[in-house]
Amino acid sequence: MQKMNAKRLAVDAMFAAMCTVLGMLALDFISMKITFESLPILIGALLFGPVDGVAIGLVGTLIYQLLRYGVSATTLLWMLPYGICGLLVGLYAARRKFDLTRGQLMGITVANELLITALNTGVICVDSIIYGYYSKAVVFGMLIPRIALSIGKGVVFAVVLPYLLKAARRALRMESPGEQA
Repeated sequence: MQKMNAKRLAVDAMFAAMCTVLGMLALDFISMKITFESLPILIGALLFGPVDGVAIGLVGTLIYQLLRYGVSATTLLWMLPYGICGLLVGLYAARRKFDLTRGQLMGITVANELLITALNTGVICVDSIIYGYYSKAVVFGMLIPRIALSIGKGVVFAVVLPYLLKAARRALRMESPGEQA
């Protein structure tokens, strides 16, 4: 297990803050949300692994949820998709020794965005049942456009991530993929 140091903790906090801000800048259309809040989670998980990915995802989304909606019965449920995202991407990156090909990056980012969409659909369903606004149209009506958006975001992320990761490693003075910050 990697040791957490102050510099890395500060970087994780910065990524969590970016996650929050990107969540706030989202475009909301009924049950479809266009956002890039998973990008800093991906970067943190691809740089440092699953522990950092989970922390960035949960903290960033928690702050976003508290600022936007306050505390509700489903606050924790809304945090889970992004925490799971950080966990799975971080585990995959660690398994590959943080050195992914463009194809692997494409696969993991598209799969990640599709998983977030699937998990968020489940959360919408639970939330709508708890708060009494459930209908198939609300929960599943925008599913096909949301899936298409997820695939598109995954592809875009896979294209820009190699450049972002290289810049982040240079800024953090990381010699090789996965090295401590």
